[in-house]
Amino acid sequence: MTQPVKSLRVLHLTFNMGIGGTEQVIKQLVLGMAEENVASEILCIDGYIGPVGEALQKIGVPVHQCQRKQGFDWSLTQTIRKRLRIGQFDVIHCHQYTPWVYGWLGALGTNAKVVFTEHGRFHPDKYRRKARLINPILARFTPAIVAISEATKKALIEYEYLPADKIQVIYNGIKPLNKDNEAVAGIRERLGIPTDAFVVGTVSRLDPVKNQSMMLKAFKLFLQKRPDSYLLMVGDGPDKDLLVNLVDEYEIGTRVIFTGFIDVPLNYLGAMDLFLLSSHTEGTSMTLLESMSLQIPAVATEVGGNPEIISQNVTGRLTKPGDETSFANAMAELAESSQLRNDMGEKASEKFAEKFSAKVMKQHYFAVYANQKY
Repeated sequence: MTQPVKSLRVLHLTFNMGIGGTEQVIKQLVLGMAEENVASEILCIDGYIGPVGEALQKIGVPVHQCQRKQGFDWSLTQTIRKRLRIGQFDVIHCHQYTPWVYGWLGALGTNAKVVFTEHGRFHPDKYRRKARLINPILARFTPAIVAISEATKKALIEYEYLPADKIQVIYNGIKPLNKDNEAVAGIRERLGIPTDAFVVGTVSRLDPVKNQSMMLKAFKLFLQKRPDSYLLMVGDGPDKDLLVNLVDEYEIGTRVIFTGFIDVPLNYLGAMDLFLLSSHTEGTSMTLLESMSLQIPAVATEVGGNPEIISQNVTGRLTKPGDETSFANAMAELAESSQLRNDMGEKASEKFAEKFSAKVMKQHYFAVYANQKY
């Protein structure tokens, strides 16, 4: 008689489960791993859970929270250790650097193996003396370290002094998307966008690192070639007022639409003919993956993980960061040919299915977890 496979238990340690790429990855892993007999829980260390975590709680996923104190909080390591012992976890999956440090210390004296995923980098990256001293020790006793792109791996080696042979790359993944054409038409109508207008746009936090001010400059230039166009900016954030003021300064207010935060932006993304990403830095952009799944070509800056996602002149266009002229020219080239956009969209969808689906990501992480278990 075949013995049933024992459930593998994983605790995800993160700042919170608000809105962002890291949170979406954790959600995909928690839900997807249930099919692999992996029981998952989440511990948020910043004192609140957030909407993604609350949604998971509603469907029965245990999501816990604790409040990290200012400075280095040694009591947090005790809280993590207690949670690991109560839950009898096999793996503690630490998302981002700070949770890794606390999770590594919290796992001491337990049976839990540490997995660390670096989801992205600050801009600009900086060298830290403490990292040179501490990180090699943390890495030596961390069974698995994951970077979400080759660019992120390179940064971990250069700025965090982590050994290259200890880091593996696992790209972020999402479930394939399907837009609702009727809902898309309704969104365009509600926003006052004519049916024959050309729509470019982004779904992103309005944040300095995303450099949407450059996007607005590029869009102003682009309007000179395609005056029938609209820019749809889906999201909210600290740069909102600055960007609104720039729109007024550039006198393009009738062509730029700020939607604010949209909980499920799928059909807003589906309303776009061309996806834009103007960031100073990126790991693996979840909204870029969403656009690929929907067969929407992209114009993006050649930073971070973007060149690993976009195949230049095959699934989209890449331009140098901060160069609004090149960004606008790339937009104009794709706007001129619907056939080119269709071809790029199809190739983007194919590449998505091959490398960036939630199924592929889950398979890679399951192998990581299983290696720690046995």
